[in-house]
Amino acid sequence: MFARNVSIHLKANMLSDYARAFEKDVLPLLRKQHGFKDEITLAGPGGIDVTVISLWEERRDADTYNTNTYPAVLKTLARFIEGTPQVHTFDVLNSTSHKNAVPVLV
Repeated sequence: MFARNVSIHLKANMLSDYARAFEKDVLPLLRKQHGFKDEITLAGPGGIDVTVISLWEERRDADTYNTNTYPAVLKTLARFIEGTPQVHTFDVLNSTSHKNAVPVLV
């Protein structure tokens, strides 16, 4: 399994609008993506800083999304976002909610 972690800084008082747009416009796109497994959105105190973690079956699935769909997602959410979101990627070592255990190679 593979994860994308996107850190977003929202404009003031935009958390509710962002959450509605994400639910209405972005989640349907994600659900259509090959290899998409789950999405977790976290909001920090004050609702300005948001972390969005998406889980994918394989890195190539996330890479395809990043190239083909993510630019449209950014365009859809641009009115709520201040600055440029930061994207980081990770191999998932363990996920209890997905019953995924990957041995850690040290």
